[in-house]
Amino acid sequence: MDTFGTRLRDCRKAKGLSQNELAKSLETNHSVIGKYERDEVKPSIDVVKKLAAMLGTTSAYLLGEAQSDELFKDPDMLRRLQEINALPQKDRDCILYNLDAVLRDVKTRKAYASTK
Repeated sequence: MDTFGTRLRDCRKAKGLSQNELAKSLETNHSVIGKYERDEVKPSIDVVKKLAAMLGTTSAYLLGEAQSDELFKDPDMLRRLQEINALPQKDRDCILYNLDAVLRDVKTRKAYASTK
């Protein structure tokens, strides 16, 4: 399982930034970024939000709450999830039940197609 530090380092490198460059943007020292990446120090949630914005990812991804850093960057998907979340619990349960059924059907069709 990836740690915060691992995800931070991977995102920083994917953006082609050095620890020093990221530290300057964050108005801190490169040694702080190194400590974050080695999981020696945990940043505040405000710092996590800033890092996510600088690196073009989400706080959820950096914190390990999401496996992909792309899901919540899709504005249509995010809007839909927010709309579902605003519904009463009974309606959310119905939507999720139906969504689970559709996902199960797609997975079954995909598995069946691969056996041909």
